[in-house]
Amino acid sequence: MKNIPFFSAFRTHFSRVLLALALIMSTTACEESILDEVPKAFLNPDVVLVNKAGFDTYLASVYAVLRSAYFENDDFGYGSNIWDFQIGTDVGMTGDPGINTYVDYRTWVTPTASAVNHHWEWAYLKVIPRANTVIEYAEKPEAVWKDEAEKNAAIAEARFLRAYAYNILAHLYGAVPIVNKVAQGPILDFKRNTRAEVLAFVAEDLNFASQWLPKSTSQDGRAVKAAADHLLAQVYLSLGQNDKALASASAVISDNQYQLMTNRFGKYLNQPGDVFSDLFKDNNQNRGTSGNKETIWTLQFEFQTPGGIPKGGGGNGSLRAWGPRYFAIKDPDGKTAMRVVDSLGRPVGWYRGTSYFNHEIWKDAQADIRNSRHNIRRDFYYNEPSSKFFGQKVNPKTAKDLDTMYWYYPFIRKIEGEALAGATYGRTFKEFYLMRLAETYLLRAEAHLALGDKQKAADDINTVRNRAKATPITANDVSIDFILDERARELMTEELRRLTLNRLGKLVERVRKYNQRSRASIQDYHALFPIPQKFIDANIELKVDQNPGY
Repeated sequence: MKNIPFFSAFRTHFSRVLLALALIMSTTACEESILDEVPKAFLNPDVVLVNKAGFDTYLASVYAVLRSAYFENDDFGYGSNIWDFQIGTDVGMTGDPGINTYVDYRTWVTPTASAVNHHWEWAYLKVIPRANTVIEYAEKPEAVWKDEAEKNAAIAEARFLRAYAYNILAHLYGAVPIVNKVAQGPILDFKRNTRAEVLAFVAEDLNFASQWLPKSTSQDGRAVKAAADHLLAQVYLSLGQNDKALASASAVISDNQYQLMTNRFGKYLNQPGDVFSDLFKDNNQNRGTSGNKETIWTLQFEFQTPGGIPKGGGGNGSLRAWGPRYFAIKDPDGKTAMRVVDSLGRPVGWYRGTSYFNHEIWKDAQADIRNSRHNIRRDFYYNEPSSKFFGQKVNPKTAKDLDTMYWYYPFIRKIEGEALAGATYGRTFKEFYLMRLAETYLLRAEAHLALGDKQKAADDINTVRNRAKATPITANDVSIDFILDERARELMTEELRRLTLNRLGKLVERVRKYNQRSRASIQDYHALFPIPQKFIDANIELKVDQNPGY
């Protein structure tokens, strides 16, 4: 075989390396310290976690896996990611007849299911160990800090991210092990802590984070004090510590950095829309670039930037999953009269809103801009220029073989976005809200209700409704179910709905009431996910009890 210059040079170099190693070994054979390896060619914590720049780099890896919790892979039929928090609840169900996500809870939610494993392993194998590493290494004498505040800010960021993961674990699985140290070897005797113990641990982390996280940041996507306070309000509600929940939510609302956006803003002011639709336009989510004062925390996406898009799916898959397969609609003659266009992308109709979301919560809500044509597309028009029906409104009564569960249903427009990768790609690259101020108001309303003050609860709900130009409510209208309805109107496709319903003990009740696909199969024990069987099997030195019913 002919010599290729690269491989020839490589062999020469490799021979010299072997010779050098032989010389080193011959002169240092008696020095045991030569065996103490400190790798320098990759992100080894002993090398990286020695100064602020290193800790920032390591924390970036935690944010990267945070994104993978939701958008790591959206291949056909994949059962994990953010859809687990929305489908099979009161607001979301399957559209595509070939998708069975949460249609039958008894076969979909099992101790060996991919969704059950995904969220557990995301937390315990990715977020928590990385966060624990930052926390431990920040206290080591080798770490060089400008002052105590700089060190505590790094620890606070890691503790916030750890708390975020544990809050999800506590509300998905209930009692789970608290792991707050870096493992030095295999652990085979994990013990489940009660949900209350886990949430108390989360609150402790978040209180530290609230004290030491910066109030603002020039780096969009990084956690700030308000993010810790927002999550604290939710955690205190879960613990029944409603006074503290009220104080935490109020800390965010009273911070003049944050306010609901009430006037149009951002990049698309010259296009038809309203302030609610502006919240979800490309480039309008981040505070630093859009002037959006409602944003508390966002998940970042950057098109064609290394590290800026997630592994697998390659973008924010909300459009692909939630949008109807509109381009399959046929005209009354049975001919193709639709095609993929940039403004709509190429959704595949895996999931759709339930009738509760699509219709019931909008009764008597004609003025509510969240239900305007700028925010929910209820009408479709034939857009194939060669069709004799071009430009005409699709009539579901006359369209040929129209599948109204899969092809034609209300299109939640907040998932739309610029077709940076082409209209047929089916995904966007705009940032995804993890926390925004409208939800903080609804959390505080929940705290007021729990404390018996329905008028103040109504005032907070009306702050959100007034922005939406919805009819104000009275104190007599306020209930947990009304707050859940308002959360659906405001936060659909953003909210981790399953967590909210689990937190309030309402999942099973509301699925039976509102989800026509899942109501027959969901059982009382489905209020929690099972503990993954692979974890139970691996914990050989201490028996782990499975959640009841599984």
